[in-house]
Order: sequence, then structure tokens, then C-alpha cells
Amino acid sequence: MPEVTDWADRAFSDNAAAGALLLTGLTGTGKTHQAYGALRRIAAGGPDRFELIAVNSADMYGILRPSQVMGAAERELRKLSEVQYLFLDDLGTAKTSEWTEEVTYRLINYRYNHCLPTIITSNLPARNENGPDLTDFVGARVASRLAEMVTSLVPMIGADRRRGGRAA
Repeated sequence: MPEVTDWADRAFSDNAAAGALLLTGLTGTGKTHQAYGALRRIAAGGPDRFELIAVNSADMYGILRPSQVMGAAERELRKLSEVQYLFLDDLGTAKTSEWTEEVTYRLINYRYNHCLPTIITSNLPARNENGPDLTDFVGARVASRLAEMVTSLVPMIGADRRRGGRAA
């Protein structure tokens, strides 16, 4: 997809100007495939050092839950916040709570303030006047930052590829 390729090229040439790539669409439309395609393109550009964390949002929240180990969750959040490239898959699929909203805010706010390239996929549309959208999950503060941070919004349409459908 040209939008994904263009974003990857910007991320490779100037990390601070890349912003975020947001891929939205129903299950199975190829969002994760396109996200990894962007990362492959960046890697193929031959950077000397390539730091990446790719994580599903449900797994991320599991890792960040408070535990018996003092400071472990904060260390993990710092890793996610500071890594050169972050791919956050399926944002909006975990159950919403004040805690998930706070963690998401802290992560996105750090990456926003430090101009770090971020790839996000979501089954929820960025905006939807007739139903739930990403703002309903992440809250107004995160949605506001995402609105400015996202330099490439790519809606993915089509049938679920995993069930034999063809994406458009």
C-alpha cells in the first residue's frame, strides 16, 4: 500500500518527522501484515541499529499489570515508551478501565512528546459518528494526541482473509 510505504520511508529517513501510522479495519483485513511490511521496509533500508518492540495490546496490558516484583511494570512501560519503533497491535480490543486508559495515555503521551515512530492497528475506526470508535476506548486525552501524532491513517477494507475472503 502506498500510504504504508510512504510512512516507512519517512520513518527511515527522519524518525522525528514520521509520527504514527494507524491502520484501522475489521478483523482479517491485513492490518498486521501491512504493519510488518512497513517495518520490513525500514529494516531493508539498512539502519545500523534497529530497535523494535512489537506487542499485542492485550499482552502489553498483561505485562504492565502490577506484580510482586517492585518496579517491574514501570520498567516495562519505560521500555515500550522509549524504544525506537513501537508496533502496538489491536489497540482497543482489551477491556476498557481507568487503568488501561491511564497506561495507554502514559505510553502515547511519551511517544508523542518525544516524536517516536509508532505503528498502531485497531479494529475500531479512528472516528465513527454512528457507533464506537477508538476515542471511546482510549479516552479524549489520548485521542487528541493521536489526532496530531498520526501522520498516516489507513482504513483497511474487505473481508476476513483468514476465512477465505479477499481484502479490497
